[in-house]
Amino acid sequence: MNDRIAIYEIYKRILRKVMGSMKIDRLIGIIMYLLNRDKVTAKELAERFEVSTRTIIRDIDALGLAGIPVVSDVGVKGGYAILDTYKLNKSIVTAEDYLNVISSLKGMCSAYENKKIEATLEKVMAAGNTTENQSIFLDLSVCREGENTDVYLKTIEQAIADGRVIGFDYTGADNVCNAREAEPVALSYKWYAWYLLAYCKYKKDYRIFKLSRIQNLKTLESSFEKIHSNVEALLEKKWSEDDRKQYKIKLKCEGNVRTAVGEYLKGKVIEEHSNGDFIYSFAVPENERMWFSLLLGFGNEVEVLEPKELRARLKEKSEEIFRLYNNEGI
Repeated sequence: MNDRIAIYEIYKRILRKVMGSMKIDRLIGIIMYLLNRDKVTAKELAERFEVSTRTIIRDIDALGLAGIPVVSDVGVKGGYAILDTYKLNKSIVTAEDYLNVISSLKGMCSAYENKKIEATLEKVMAAGNTTENQSIFLDLSVCREGENTDVYLKTIEQAIADGRVIGFDYTGADNVCNAREAEPVALSYKWYAWYLLAYCKYKKDYRIFKLSRIQNLKTLESSFEKIHSNVEALLEKKWSEDDRKQYKIKLKCEGNVRTAVGEYLKGKVIEEHSNGDFIYSFAVPENERMWFSLLLGFGNEVEVLEPKELRARLKEKSEEIFRLYNNEGI
């Protein structure tokens, strides 16, 4: 660990000699950012490091003076890149960098059982005694909640590694269950739930499946027919294509539920009243059940102002509940 820190300090001293009082950490950050990408525009670098494009241009010139082979292309597809022949000693990470990596890996280990991640954590921790200064701890054990979560995650991960098709029964938001066969591509934990990105053999397209709605998961004998590349971009694209009908809801809320409403309904206060009450606005997928259950749970402490059809729906459900518990025959 001390050798790695020393190398990092040597790079800083070399850059400082060339650039004097300029931001050394930002310059090294730019080097790392460029090494991990094919080409980056000045605008992207400026947004990433929160400086002006003029400052980025000066930084690129300074890196050239320090012997870093940054090349630039002009035009619509232009940008900055580091020559492929250039290799930087990746061991210039600091003790703080190692702590960040260790915190992240420990969090992943708490999220689900994965022997490879556990082995990676052991290797990183063995690189130096850094855990004594750890100040951030991620406990993601909530990710393990669910009857078959750990088993399904292992099954899907192995199917991805082996390039094998999986079969399962899937219940959609409309409460209809269908048998599916799919080529699994990636797993994602988002919005307090696990999701599977897969190429659906029936739909002939990529789909996102919620893991908690999957039943009877099994690995099939057939292998992948497609090559699934650039997975991260594909996952982002599918999330952006969310075409579920959204409910835009406006609530009148009592002041004592302000914290709970903000925690569970993820919207914003649009109007404040002198007595502490407030008007709250948020948007949710129409066919999801959780937000509707939350509204029922708040009882008379929140009132739906809009849309009118939701008011009618809540009234109908409340009357059904009342009849259930008011049945004298029980």
